[in-house]
Amino acid sequence: MDTPLVLLDVDGVLNPLQRSPGYQRYRATPNGITYRLLLNPRHGPLLTGLAEETGAELVWASYWTDSANDWIGPRVGLPPLRSIPIPPRDPEFSYGGWKARHVAEWIGERPFVWLEDEPDVPDALAGGPPLGPHLIVAVDPAEGLTDVHVQQARGWLEQLH
Repeated sequence: MDTPLVLLDVDGVLNPLQRSPGYQRYRATPNGITYRLLLNPRHGPLLTGLAEETGAELVWASYWTDSANDWIGPRVGLPPLRSIPIPPRDPEFSYGGWKARHVAEWIGERPFVWLEDEPDVPDALAGGPPLGPHLIVAVDPAEGLTDVHVQQARGWLEQLH
């Protein structure tokens, strides 16, 4: 079986809408546009531990694409990761629908867990090409990634073996 993937979204997952304890404020300026970020340095060790313990590979599945390695990863404690190429959104599609389309093309039939906050991703994936085993872990964008989400991902990845 192919190495399972853990797909990481940034906005709404690692960068929630509301500040909670443990989050720090940052600014990032990819492509000359400044963004305000809320990031938790605890997330990197939590996610790398998940990958190491389950034999999975962490991959960016975000509109940040490779910029996440410069602006997000170092601030949360993640090493450089591969990223799924997601072009700027076509306005005919929702954010989640457009992203899901490109993720599905890139993933093929590899098993994956996707930590994602866009509510239309599961339906968009269901309407696309055939996929291998997968789990979408729905993250509340106001709250961001929690231990409960990581435990859901861990449980699913462990049952793959």
